[in-house]
Amino acid sequence: MLTNNDNDAENSLTGHSKHDLQPAPCTSGFVEAGGLRLHYLDYGTADRPPMLCVHGGAAHAHWFDYMAPGLSADYHVRALDLRGHGDSAWAQPPDYSYARYAADLAEVVERLDLRDFVLVGHSMGGLVSLVYAASHPGRVGRLVVVDSMMHMTEDRVAAIRGVGQRQGSLYATREEFAARFRLRPAGTTASPRIIRQVALHGCRQGADSAWRHKFDRDVYATRENLDGMPCWERIRIPALLVKGDRSPRITPQVFAAVKARCPQVELAEVANSDHHVTLDNPAGFVHAVKAFLDRQV
Repeated sequence: MLTNNDNDAENSLTGHSKHDLQPAPCTSGFVEAGGLRLHYLDYGTADRPPMLCVHGGAAHAHWFDYMAPGLSADYHVRALDLRGHGDSAWAQPPDYSYARYAADLAEVVERLDLRDFVLVGHSMGGLVSLVYAASHPGRVGRLVVVDSMMHMTEDRVAAIRGVGQRQGSLYATREEFAARFRLRPAGTTASPRIIRQVALHGCRQGADSAWRHKFDRDVYATRENLDGMPCWERIRIPALLVKGDRSPRITPQVFAAVKARCPQVELAEVANSDHHVTLDNPAGFVHAVKAFLDRQV
């Protein structure tokens, strides 16, 4: 297992603390997948090896804004808004299974002509990436799964569905939304400025003039319970599990179970991070990912 000292990683990569980091400049693009118009962010650089990032449930592509600056010098970094999230279209009727997300991802990869690319997925996006890599071999070159829960209890799935079935809150202004925004799960070491950035990109104004979360609540209301462990048996490419040092999701037992199925997988622990690793310690996350990728060249 690799560990990354919070201060050393940040100073070596940026010369600044995470509180001084700036979001990466990016442009928006759209592709058709699964009959829906999906949005992605392009951080550049076009002549570098491709990297595609996939966010977690109820999140969006801008969750990678603060780690992109540390990787875009060496990789052409893009981040996708999954269906029902961010600025991508919603599915009507709801269709938010892991298999559907993975099928979308396969179409996006074809549309963008990604080959031998690095696939990075956080939380739910990590499972989506795992399902895609297991069921669509040949295009992904290296896989990075970030603090994903390999299997949830039925009680946890029921709680998530319950959240989705409740009416979402409404806010009078975008500023009120940002001020009241809270990460789920709650644990985080991210600076308020980083949390504000993801909040401002995570809301939209409706026809009633109220502001609300961008994601489709059916993403939660229809959440399925997937056991990700069997997917690891079909992963033949270099793979990295990343965990926040304060997060309980990837325990030694979980890592041992993954490694028994995928012997080449590595584990990196990012210091001063909870579940939201790319927000909590972006430079530490970049340090961990670059160290892994550099060994695979």
